[in-house]
Amino acid sequence: MDSFVIEGGSRLFGRTRINGSKNAALPMLATCLLTDQPVTLRDVPNLADIKNMLRLLGTLGVVRREGVEQVEADAPYTDGVVTLHSVDPAASHARYDIVKTMRASICTLGPMLAKRGYARVSQPGGCAIGDRPIDLHLRGLQALGVQVTQSEGDIIAKVPAGGLVGTTIFLGGNFGSTVLGTANVMCAATLAKGVTIIESAACEPEIVDLANLLNAMGARVRGAGSPRLIIEGVSELSGTDHTVIPDRIEAGTLMIAAAITNGDLILDNCPMDSLLAATYALQTAGVHVTPLGQQAVAAAGGLATGHQRHKASLLSVITGSADPGAPTDRDDPMRRTVRITCERFLKPVEVTTQPHPGFPTDIQAQLVALLTLANGNSVVTERIFPDRFLHVAELLRMGAKINRVGSTVVINGVQRLKGAPVMASDLRASAGLVLAGLAAEGTTIVNRVYHLDRGYERLEERLRALGANVQRVDEKELAGAAVVEA
Repeated sequence: MDSFVIEGGSRLFGRTRINGSKNAALPMLATCLLTDQPVTLRDVPNLADIKNMLRLLGTLGVVRREGVEQVEADAPYTDGVVTLHSVDPAASHARYDIVKTMRASICTLGPMLAKRGYARVSQPGGCAIGDRPIDLHLRGLQALGVQVTQSEGDIIAKVPAGGLVGTTIFLGGNFGSTVLGTANVMCAATLAKGVTIIESAACEPEIVDLANLLNAMGARVRGAGSPRLIIEGVSELSGTDHTVIPDRIEAGTLMIAAAITNGDLILDNCPMDSLLAATYALQTAGVHVTPLGQQAVAAAGGLATGHQRHKASLLSVITGSADPGAPTDRDDPMRRTVRITCERFLKPVEVTTQPHPGFPTDIQAQLVALLTLANGNSVVTERIFPDRFLHVAELLRMGAKINRVGSTVVINGVQRLKGAPVMASDLRASAGLVLAGLAAEGTTIVNRVYHLDRGYERLEERLRALGANVQRVDEKELAGAAVVEA
C-alpha cells in the first residue's frame, strides 16, 4: 500500500481542470446493459472504482470497442473515452470478488433486469462511513414486478413472464432519498410497460446526467432534478455518445485546498450550478469563489503546468482591464472557469450535510479540515451518514481541537496544525487529511491512500503541479527508512 508524504506550508497557486464525475460515470457505465448497441462515454475519469466497474461489466458479457477493434472491458483507455458493447446477455452474475471492491456495483442490477429479465448480484457489504443498505433498491424494483430472493449472499432477481410494469413508487428512506437506488429503479423503468412515477427521487446532478444519457438512448424520462421522476417505458433503447458532467466533489475539494493553503487557484470545467451550498459555506468562511469572464480566461492562457508561468499569467489577469464577473461566450453554469482565493483569517461557520441541493456529505471531511484553522467555533452536523467522522481522530493527532457529540462536531479553530502520521479510513476522509497536511507545519504522512485512488485521479501529481510538496511512497519503504533512521 502507498502513503503520501507531505511537507506542509506551501501555497497552492496555478490552474487545473476538473475531471469528469466518478459518481455520474459509474451508473452510466452500467447503462450499456440496457441495449445491444455500443454506448460511448467521454471524460470518464481514470480511477480505481471506474476500473473495477469495467472489470465487472467484462464478466457480465460486455466488451470495449477501440475503433473497429474489440478489447477487454477493463483494458486501459486514453483521453477519457470509453465505448462499451453488451454482447453476451447470458452472463448475469455479478460476483462477490468484484462487487466487494465498490458499492456502485449494485447499479448493474436494474439494467440487467430490464433488458435480460434476470440478475444475480452479490449483496454489497457495509463500509467505513456506516451502514448503507439496499432495501430501497429492492423495494422499488419489486414494485415494478421483480421477484427477489437471496441465496449464499447473492440477490437473485427475476422478471415475471409479463415483464416489468410501471407504477408509482415511494423511494424515501430514514436519511432521505437514495441516489443509487433512484438510478437503479429509473434504469429498470425505462423498459417497463406503461408509466412509472418515482416519488422522493434523488435530485443530485448525477441523476440528472444519467437521465439525460437515458433520454439520448431513446428513453422518456421527465422531472430529473426534482423529487418526482416520470418515466414512460419504451420497447428498446439504442446506443449513444455522451459527455460526463464535471465532478463537483473534486471541484469542492480543490476549492478547499486553495483556501486551506491561502492559495490562488483557477479551476476550469467547474460545475458551479451543483455547488451552490458548498460555495455559500465557503464564502461565509471567507473563501472567494469568483467566476471568470471570457476575456480573463483567455488572458490566463492554456492549462499551466509551470507554477511560475501561471503566476505571471494570472497576475496579468488581476492587474489588467478584464472584468472577472463578465459572462463567458459559453456561459454553462456546469462548466465554468472560477478563481479561488481566501481571506487571511477564516471565519467559523455552521453547516449541516443534506441531500442535494444541500451541503454534500462527500465534502464534509474536507470542510472540517479547513475549519480547524478558522478563528472561532464551527459546528458541522452530518445528516446523511451520522458515523462519518473517522477523520476527526486523525485531525486531533495534528493538533486540531474537535469535540464530537453524536452526529455533530464542534470545531474550536487553532492557529496552526502540526504534521503527524495519520491513517486514511475512507475516500473523502483521505482527502480531508491530505488537505490538512498541506496546511500543517512539518511533515504529514497519510497512510493507506489507496482510498484516494478510488475518487481522485493522480491527486499527488496535480497538487505538485500547483506548488505542493507531496510525494507518493510505498509504505514498506517508508517503514524500512524509519527503522534505519532509528
